[in-house]
Amino acid sequence: MIFCCFADAQTGGLTNYLKLVPGSQHSSSNRIVLASDIDSTWNKWQERGYNFGFNPKITPMYTTIDGILSTPYMIQVRGNANERNRKRWGFHVFEGYASDDKSRITFLVNKHLELGRPVAEAYYYSSIYDHSEAAYNWFKLGSDVRQHSFLFGRDKAIFYGSLKLTNTVTLGNIGKEDIVENQPEKDAEQNYAEDAKHVNFKELKGSGNGAMFYDKDRNIVVIKVDGKWMKVAVEPLPDDVKYPF
Repeated sequence: MIFCCFADAQTGGLTNYLKLVPGSQHSSSNRIVLASDIDSTWNKWQERGYNFGFNPKITPMYTTIDGILSTPYMIQVRGNANERNRKRWGFHVFEGYASDDKSRITFLVNKHLELGRPVAEAYYYSSIYDHSEAAYNWFKLGSDVRQHSFLFGRDKAIFYGSLKLTNTVTLGNIGKEDIVENQPEKDAEQNYAEDAKHVNFKELKGSGNGAMFYDKDRNIVVIKVDGKWMKVAVEPLPDDVKYPF
């Protein structure tokens, strides 16, 4: 009762911000809806980390819970009729900011199609704010121990641990059409195909001993040994070896 009176006196009531909604049309059980107003003059909308990807004219201000959010169930982000203005760009389902309040880890879903399927993506974005390789920090899986576990960047993965496969491993099939020597001028997000070809060139040129790829123009496997690219010797299968594939 005291809370209700305080709310009425200070804010004119919480009707628009805290609502009890029936669970269904004929249900006597309710659920809570918590909301904030739309206010394009909110001072936080002036900061890129808040407004980027949102339209302040139709997006409610951020609703803050000043404490630890805990649930015995789960946290879920779902679409709705106005999805593009309820999630950042309609894709980001989670963002966690680093100590500089600019760099962030991001989880997003269905921003892109790759190989014919929608993609869920996770990355650690730096404060550079473009799509260059330097704009992405390492995203680490496995542990928080340095020089252990597995690092993932925009164009490179470093495995400190061993890798065990239960299926085949396929070398990169690289030919002249897959190489661009000079860095494309356009942003990598808009010019992703050409930018990927430059990544091929850069990684092959800067690769160390043990690097391998399949030269599809010449149908040979090559490996770098003592700083030089060398052909890997192969031979036909023995006559008594047959595969059903």
